[in-house]
Amino acid sequence: MESWKKNLWVLWFGSLIVSSSFSMVVPFLPLFLIEIGVTKNIEMWSGLLFSAAFFAGALSSPFWGSVGDKYGRKPMIIRAGFVLCIIYLLTAFVTHPVQLLILRILQGLLSGFIPGAIAIVGTNTPEKRVGYALSTMSTATATGSIMGPLLGGVLSKVFDNRLAFGSAGVLCFLATLLVIFYVKEEKFVPSKGKLSVFNTLKQAAVNKMLMIVLVLTMVTQFSVMTIEPVLSLYIVEIGHSASDASILAGFIFSLVGIASIIFAPRWGKLADKVGFQKILMIGLFAGGVGSLLQIPFHNIWAFSVVRFLYGCFFCAVFPALNGLVVRSTPSDFRGRAFSLNQTANQLGGMLGPLAGGAISGVFSIHTVFLITGLFLLLTMGLAYWSQRYGSLSAQQASTKAIDG
Repeated sequence: MESWKKNLWVLWFGSLIVSSSFSMVVPFLPLFLIEIGVTKNIEMWSGLLFSAAFFAGALSSPFWGSVGDKYGRKPMIIRAGFVLCIIYLLTAFVTHPVQLLILRILQGLLSGFIPGAIAIVGTNTPEKRVGYALSTMSTATATGSIMGPLLGGVLSKVFDNRLAFGSAGVLCFLATLLVIFYVKEEKFVPSKGKLSVFNTLKQAAVNKMLMIVLVLTMVTQFSVMTIEPVLSLYIVEIGHSASDASILAGFIFSLVGIASIIFAPRWGKLADKVGFQKILMIGLFAGGVGSLLQIPFHNIWAFSVVRFLYGCFFCAVFPALNGLVVRSTPSDFRGRAFSLNQTANQLGGMLGPLAGGAISGVFSIHTVFLITGLFLLLTMGLAYWSQRYGSLSAQQASTKAIDG
C-alpha cells in the first residue's frame, strides 16, 4: 500500500475513534447536567459548556499549528490524543457544572487530534486525490457520529453518563497508540520562521482566498451549532421522557452521519472533477433548505427523515472547505492554515451554541431551526459572491514569505 493511503486509513480509523468518543458524551451534556443536580438555567449551562471548549480552541489553535509546522504534525496529534484521554477520565468524576466547565476549557486549549490528522492527509496526498482523501476523512467523523451517540445513549440508559465519559477516555488512548505506531509523516517541510502567532496571522492575511475560506468556515459552523445543544431538549419537548431522549437523540444524531458515510466520498470524487467551490455551494444551499424543512415536523419519525435528507447534502460542505484550504496554501504553511481554519471553526462553534441556547430560551427551538437555515443560505450567497468576483479559484495560490 502506498504511504499516503496507509496514513489515510490509519488516521481515518484514529479519527473515527476520537469522533466516537466525542459524540458519546457531548450531545448528552444537557442531560448530564440534570444528572448532577442542575435544575435551573439548563439551556444557559448547556450553551456555555458547548461554547467553552470552542472558545479555548480558537485561542490555542494558531499556536499549535505553528508548533506543528515547526516540529511535525504527528507529535501534535499524539499530544492531543493523550490530553483527551485524561480529560474524559476526569470528567467521569465531576459533581458540579463549574468543574465540567473547567475541563471543557482545558479540552479546547490542549486538544486538536482531528485537525492534525486532516493536515497530514492534506499534505501527504497527491493533489489529484485530495478531494477523495479529505472526503474519506470526513466519513470517519460521520461514522463516529453514528457509533458515538448510539453507544453513549445505551450506556447512559443502562448505566449512567459517567461510564460514557470513562469509555471515551479509553477510546482516545487507543487512537493515540495507532498514530504512534503506524503513521509516517514523510512529506514534512519544517517552517523556517519563528514560532509566532503574529507571523502566522500576518502571512495568512495576504492570502485572500484563505481568508474567505476562514470566514465561510466560521459562519457555517456557527449556523450548524446553533441547534446542537438543544436538539436533545427538543426531543423531550415533543413528548418523550428524558431517559428515552438519550436513545432517540443518539438515533437522530446518527442519521446525519449515516448519510455522510454514503454520500461524502461521492461528493469528494465529484469535487476533484468540477471543483470544491461548486460542491460547497450545493451543500450549503441544501443544508439551509433542509434546516428550514425541519420546522413543521413534530412527529419524531418525519423529523428523522428530514434530518437524513439534510445530511445527504450537507456532508459535502466541510470537506469542500478543507479542500479549498489545501488549494490555497503551500505545504510548509498548511499546518498553520488548518489551525487557522480550526480557529474559525471553533469561533463559530463557540458563538453558535450560545446563540442557540439564548434563542431557544427566549423564543422557541423552532426559531433556532429558522435562524440556522437562514444563516446557511446566507453563507451560500457569500460563497457565490466570492466565486463570482474571482476570489475563489481552482488554482493553487501561493502566499508570500513573511516569516522571520
